[in-house]
Amino acid sequence: MAIFSVYVVNKAGGLIYQLDSYAPRAEAEKTFSYPLDLLLKLHDERVLVAFGQRDGIRVGHAVLAIMAMDVIRLFAIGSQLSPEQGSSGIEMLETDTFKLHCYQTLTGIKFVVLADPRQAGIDSLLRKIYEIYSDFALKNPFYSLEMPIRCELFDQNLKLALEVAEKAGTFGPGS
Repeated sequence: MAIFSVYVVNKAGGLIYQLDSYAPRAEAEKTFSYPLDLLLKLHDERVLVAFGQRDGIRVGHAVLAIMAMDVIRLFAIGSQLSPEQGSSGIEMLETDTFKLHCYQTLTGIKFVVLADPRQAGIDSLLRKIYEIYSDFALKNPFYSLEMPIRCELFDQNLKLALEVAEKAGTFGPGS
């Protein structure tokens, strides 16, 4: 099981932090727009192209990353399309290859985690990430709200929380 990425998005929708914790070495990088003409499937912990061909991408090639801006667009679309009045957007999006979890604070900051669908305890992890953000970014006298997070203690504690979550599969109420 793995946690692939963590994103922090400010209330204006700008990406202020990104951590890709599961990134195999890429041989080539391609950028596509939606809709994709490719069919993707999970095979041996990797996302592979199962059908389709485009710009040199063929059946059997591995997909290594999803852009953070696509995640932000999904969240905005989810809040607009929700039948519930005043919806805050997507809380969880599940696919065969990953689960996208989102936690939005009362101040509008969004914490997004992309994880293996079998990874447990992501809701607790999101609350832990918010706690780490509060303790190490907001209390940092050199950090300005809504700006990119560049704090070594935030990075260290976030990586430690991800390691604990991946090993244990969950966070208890006291962690």
